[in-house]
Amino acid sequence: MKKRILITGCNGQVGTKLYDFLNHKGNCKIIASDIAENKFDLPNFERLDVTNYAEIANVVVKHRVTQIYHMAAILSSKGEINNQLAWDVNMNGLLNVLNIAKDYNINKVFYPSSIAVFAGPFDDGIVYQSSICTPKTMYGINKLAGENLCNYYHTKYGLDIRSLRYPGIIGPENNAGGGTTDYAVEIFHHALDEGCYDCFLSAPTTLPMIYIDDAIRATIELMKAPKKLVQIRTSYNIGGLSFSPFQLSQEIKKHIPDFRITYFKDHRQEIADSWPFYIKDNEARLHWGWKPQFGLSEIVETVISTLKATTYTNSNTA
Repeated sequence: MKKRILITGCNGQVGTKLYDFLNHKGNCKIIASDIAENKFDLPNFERLDVTNYAEIANVVVKHRVTQIYHMAAILSSKGEINNQLAWDVNMNGLLNVLNIAKDYNINKVFYPSSIAVFAGPFDDGIVYQSSICTPKTMYGINKLAGENLCNYYHTKYGLDIRSLRYPGIIGPENNAGGGTTDYAVEIFHHALDEGCYDCFLSAPTTLPMIYIDDAIRATIELMKAPKKLVQIRTSYNIGGLSFSPFQLSQEIKKHIPDFRITYFKDHRQEIADSWPFYIKDNEARLHWGWKPQFGLSEIVETVISTLKATTYTNSNTA
């Protein structure tokens, strides 16, 4: 039977890229959905509010959905501005998806978690799969609660739910989605368009990051892995690389020598300061063979060359 995949939050950075990847494979029907309009003129698009159980149920029945990638979320920075909205979308939306999966026999569900579940202090700035999670943001609290909900629904109802703790995600898209790592996307557009960037994080703020292609590949590899290999039913750590705004700017200067960066701090600095510098992902590597492919030089070269060739207008990072 051909897979019928529902992607919620498909207008976002990860949802859009995930759609492109799955569509390119061509062995499934994809139902794109978002609470906003169909920005990219995708076929089989449904306007969908994930906080409304009936709306999700109608889409699932209409398209005979077999898998759900639940990408809809309110991210870290916006979640601090409107924590009630963050709770409604991130928690009630997930609970609706999990109940839909239970009630309509969905084969698999993917739930994206985040490094925001962690908060320091950390030994040497490093977090491990088993590190204690004491998040300091509404987004992180939501994501950690979501991980435990996924584990609960797996244990109690036998649902096959799989999850990754995404680091900050870098890609050529640039419509800031309210994330603390948005600077690592915005900086490329400002570098090419204006030759300078005023960064809202301090120069040495080091955070775990991952290139969008690696993030999508990790997602697909986890979802394709045999069930017996998926031994963690909360969420897997995945790492790509770690760098600071200063280190990223120095790499950009290799391609745009006159590029200048300045710094100021807003509320996102406090969020970033609560997160780890590095994330260890030994379990993902051991259990189902995860391994990142993009380093900093490859990311910068790829993003700059992509932006020179086309125009992107969408971003959604941690």
